[in-house]
Amino acid sequence: MNTAGVAIVILNFNGKFFLEKFLPGVLKNSSGHKIYVADNGSSDDSVKFLSANFPQVTIISIKDNCGYAQGYNIALKQITADYYVLLNSDVEVTPNWIEPIIELMQRDMKVAACQPKLLDFKERATFEYAGASGGFIDTYGYPFCRGRIFNSLEKDNGQYNDSSEVFWATGACLFVRSKAFWEVGGLDNDYFAHMEEIDLCWRLKNIGHTIFVEPRSTVYHVGGGTLNKLSSRKTFLNFRNNLITLTKNHSPNFLFFKLFYRLALDGIAALKFLFSGQPKHFWAVIRAHFAYYWLLPQTLLKRKELKTISNFKYCRSFVYNGNIVFDHFLKGKKKFSDLEKERFFKH
Repeated sequence: MNTAGVAIVILNFNGKFFLEKFLPGVLKNSSGHKIYVADNGSSDDSVKFLSANFPQVTIISIKDNCGYAQGYNIALKQITADYYVLLNSDVEVTPNWIEPIIELMQRDMKVAACQPKLLDFKERATFEYAGASGGFIDTYGYPFCRGRIFNSLEKDNGQYNDSSEVFWATGACLFVRSKAFWEVGGLDNDYFAHMEEIDLCWRLKNIGHTIFVEPRSTVYHVGGGTLNKLSSRKTFLNFRNNLITLTKNHSPNFLFFKLFYRLALDGIAALKFLFSGQPKHFWAVIRAHFAYYWLLPQTLLKRKELKTISNFKYCRSFVYNGNIVFDHFLKGKKKFSDLEKERFFKH
């Protein structure tokens, strides 16, 4: 096992195509760092392919497909390193993609997690949906990014090239300090996939850590992104997990009101799906709400447990004090730069 430094961990599920395409670049541009592939119970011949073609990669076999959250938790418990890099199999890395981020995290010990600039693999001058140049949320828990608000993706003209504190870092390429990761209990297994990195970053912030983006490091993500391309399963997970994240991590102030408001807006979104001929997505939102209610006692228990961690204090720094839904869809604010800087909490 790797005893120090950086461990690059790729979670794989039936992703032989992506491993074949992107793993050689990871190996080429990550010299001196240990690379792991955690196989999440793949039914294709991913493991056989890896063993035959990449003997320098350590394979961690997981019996079943446990999803992103539990799959990474199982794998990372078997790895000893100062820093984990949670890297999607559909990411193309570039030369010098590791060093700028590790330098930043070594310079500032408060930084628990960091991401590179995330660009679209196909539209290479465009920010990619999953994280762009750093993630934020609004006061109601809706996520957005520097370079991406809902489905409005900006071109990368260097406008967000500054290293900056953000609210959350993308799970597609997440650098995280191992000690901090386990300090908050790792990823939440109940999420399966989607929003778990936002939940993790919020928990880290609530015990005094900070989250950064370092655009001197750039990667290209294949991803998916736009809602009409998502399966109803992804819609279900996004809506359910977002409500859970807000319930777990938001301060008590106005939380009940915000949850009620969010449930109402989700209902409007569900009707929009229905009237636009997407009944599966309509039912996915309804099922997400019932699943949220079912998990509510468990979620409240987790909320209580988080408060027992030392240095715990509800954090709202870099939360947008507004409603990004209204600002985007009604006021026409398509770009991150359209948002007033003074509306972001700094404490």
